[in-house]
Amino acid sequence: MKVAVLPDRGVVKIAGDDTRKFLQGLLTTDMLNFHAGEARFAALLSPQGKIIADFIVTEAPAAEGGGLFLDVSRALAKPLVDKLNLYKLRARLVIEDLSDTLGILAVWGESVSGTGLPGLAYPDPRLAALGWRAIVARRGATETASTLGGVPADASDYEAHRIALGIPRGGVDFGYGDAFPHETDMDQLGGIDFAKGCYVGQEVVSRMEHRGSGRTRAVSVRYDGETPSLGTTITAGDRQIGTMGSAANGHGLALLRLDRVAEAFSRGDELRAGSVTINPVKPDWAHFAFPDGSKAAE
Repeated sequence: MKVAVLPDRGVVKIAGDDTRKFLQGLLTTDMLNFHAGEARFAALLSPQGKIIADFIVTEAPAAEGGGLFLDVSRALAKPLVDKLNLYKLRARLVIEDLSDTLGILAVWGESVSGTGLPGLAYPDPRLAALGWRAIVARRGATETASTLGGVPADASDYEAHRIALGIPRGGVDFGYGDAFPHETDMDQLGGIDFAKGCYVGQEVVSRMEHRGSGRTRAVSVRYDGETPSLGTTITAGDRQIGTMGSAANGHGLALLRLDRVAEAFSRGDELRAGSVTINPVKPDWAHFAFPDGSKAAE
């Protein structure tokens, strides 16, 4: 078991009688059929269907004061609070950025469970292999992590774990305000409820789902040797087909035009991020159509 503090994560709390109804009309996941101890992956979208912020939502038990907590990029916490307050109108709820006082622990590896974890603990809803997370007091979080008896790790270790599993990270593998949920694999990772009612951006997301119109995807890739730099243009022959995202230890993520990848494979062209050859692979959790010629995840 490995334990790491994630200093780039913040916490937003939303509490009040109208919380669930308020969020149900805004977020990509179902907030009415939701219980304490659960966690859901979700996003707030623009009216054009692009991701403003993505986050993990969990609920504190009533005995501990209740309220919904959003595990979100710390850089987005205050803008997210400001955006939600614009939608609030007369809803009976309070939205707070608690990122100065609360932080996030990640726990992963063999024999991980929520038993014995401090603070408000919840399994990562995107993929079981990502492990568990816990909202704890930011001050002393490192000391808290050291009491769990696992192998001490840091945020870069967790990043390597995430990258190896092929899970995209906002602000690194895709840009906020610039990507649709399908492009970031939210539809594959439980971040979209296609059966719930309307929410901001829902029409665009539903259309992409039913028409299969999304051509760009965050894709897991492998490479040998030098690590490609973040943001490097990916080419096949003389044609641009995507952009390199995060990478570590031979594993990476890239935003790729899958139709252009298929064309490249049909011509026998290599995919290159700068001078580095990359090979797309399909993780076990991915169920979207993948170009012939891609490798299976190892």
